Amino acid sequence: MPAKLRKSRTDKMIAGVCGGIGEYLKWDPTIIRILFVILVLSSFGTMVLIYFILALIMPD
Repeated sequence: MPAKLRKSRTDKMIAGVCGGIGEYLKWDPTIIRILFVILVLSSFGTMVLIYFILALIMPD
């Protein structure tokens, strides 16, 4: 059975989006968070909006 993209219940800092993506990709969530911060700084905040949209639409 393939893994489903969900917010993490155990590995979360704000809403569990990066932890869920890390579990889905089988990557360390810390790497996902670092990449996210780099993208936030380089996209002038657009990734913050994308994060909050993901927090709303990703299941728990």
